[in-house]
Amino acid sequence: MFPEEFRLKIKQQQYIDSEELLQALERSSPVSIRINRKKWKHNPVNSEPVSWCPDGFYLKERPSFTLDPLFHSGCYYPQEASGMFLEKIFRQTVKTLENIRVLDLCGAPGGKATHLSTLIGQNGLLVANEVIRTRASVLAENLTRWGLSNVIVTQNDPSDFKRLPGFFDVILADAPCSGEGMFRDKIAVKEWSVENTLLCSERQKRILREVWPALKENGILIYSTCTFNPEENEKNIKWLSERHKTGSVTLDISNYNGITEIDYEGIRGYGFYPGKVEGEGLFVSVLSKKEKQTGMEVKYKQGSDRGISREEKNIAEKLTHFSADNLIKQNEEIIAAPGNISDRLPVLKNLRAIKSGTRLFTVKNGSYKPSHELALSIFFRSDSFPVINLDYTGALFFLRRGNILPGDSQKGWNIVCYEGVCLGFVNNIGSRVNNYYPVEWRIRMDTSSSDKERIIKWYK
Repeated sequence: MFPEEFRLKIKQQQYIDSEELLQALERSSPVSIRINRKKWKHNPVNSEPVSWCPDGFYLKERPSFTLDPLFHSGCYYPQEASGMFLEKIFRQTVKTLENIRVLDLCGAPGGKATHLSTLIGQNGLLVANEVIRTRASVLAENLTRWGLSNVIVTQNDPSDFKRLPGFFDVILADAPCSGEGMFRDKIAVKEWSVENTLLCSERQKRILREVWPALKENGILIYSTCTFNPEENEKNIKWLSERHKTGSVTLDISNYNGITEIDYEGIRGYGFYPGKVEGEGLFVSVLSKKEKQTGMEVKYKQGSDRGISREEKNIAEKLTHFSADNLIKQNEEIIAAPGNISDRLPVLKNLRAIKSGTRLFTVKNGSYKPSHELALSIFFRSDSFPVINLDYTGALFFLRRGNILPGDSQKGWNIVCYEGVCLGFVNNIGSRVNNYYPVEWRIRMDTSSSDKERIIKWYK
């Protein structure tokens, strides 16, 4: 099943029990999810907790996430368990959350980005970046589902972040890699080659070199890959440390069995190896920046990005729990902006932002139209609209953009809910009810009775 060159490489690698690893990679991947406690208080039935993430759970079987309305409402994220260790890293290395600025450099599809947006709190700012346009759209979609407003999604090359010198307190570089840790997936095995591991190593060096100036003095760099290859892992961190003043950060893993501590010429790294941990393969290393870094000067006029009227503020107050200080107007759209102006303005001026904060509603001709982002926001006052409660079949019909019958709704805007959480808006115009679920998000997959059973029974 595995390339012979790969087998030979890992047999020679320190820290790895190659036979144990190969046997583990031939077994099915563990299924795990992370609950969004801002939206959902229930735990999965017949599940086991992920020891290093209080909101993470292993499931006994894989439900059809695509056919689960709770996934589309942002109640949980299907995330690989090893990657959830980010929470312990963050809590051990970040001393204060006061107006913290965090960059997730290679953010798609959004597992670590949604996790970070929860960890930093509403006063922090997360810049979640992805250079590839289609993947950046997926990243923005998943963060919209998650429902927090402390995020700007950007689509930029790592070199563009030089425009923000000394700006970030924490940078996560979950770098593209040769994917050895994902070898339970046949596609990952097929794409692997020795040549590709070398290309990945050079690309990772460029990523680290380009983004390093954006980290402030004494800031934290979290570097991770999903591969076992030392050339892409500890040797890359050593390469960066030889060119800059850094401190290798030691993590406390004493409470977590199976994580392997790696010591490479003074560089500390941590290996998650299938067979030893219940998760996919992962490498992570943490550096602190020990050299002086000149920050950027931010100039702006007070209220320079506001432009919102008293009437528009009143509408926002009626619909949301956002503070008026967070509200701005762009063209006809009212937005709950992330962070404060000194945080977001440099990002918006220097990078290509495709999502910033939470779009609430548009104002036109004396009336307003609510945004789908508002429906999914944790700050939405769901009682500000008539509620249509749907069962599983009805929720799937809505998520396929089916039109609900007028008799099921009041005239005007209604919020559609399933199991007490919001899915989106419909508008009853009298003769029909228009479905405002985003066209590009609609479900196309068919539903079987077994899918329904697996979905309905997975939580309690």
